[in-house]
Amino acid sequence: MGESRRGPLKSAVPSNVVSPVRRCSRTACGRPAVATLTYVYADSTAVLGPLATYAEPHCYDLCAEHSERLTAPRGWEVVRLLDSSAPARPSGDDLEALANAVREAARPQERAAGAGGGGMGGARTADPMEVARRGHLRVLRSPDN
Repeated sequence: MGESRRGPLKSAVPSNVVSPVRRCSRTACGRPAVATLTYVYADSTAVLGPLATYAEPHCYDLCAEHSERLTAPRGWEVVRLLDSSAPARPSGDDLEALANAVREAARPQERAAGAGGGGMGGARTADPMEVARRGHLRVLRSPDN
């Protein structure tokens, strides 16, 4: 009777459970990985960078929470590499440039001395689509009219 008492051999992990998304390497964390941690033992350095293309046995994939809270052993340095594909966070310079652009747009525009069109050659001509202006806001005529 060549049959086994256990029945047919089954896979330890059913294929419909395996996800193509890599998960955090931390125990009991099932969140998706966003960064890869690599240790350079010769330099006492932990390098945290964007998620590696392939899962490597000597690297650790970490979720966003665990990558933000990462600390290294005493005497080690943590190097955080920026993901060039991710949008950069706004800096103080970005916010200052935005504030300057808003101030510039809010400044009243120089009007020609004569509203009847008798101005000098340097006078600004009005946009034919512009119907009215209030501060930095403009009311435009519909292109259909």
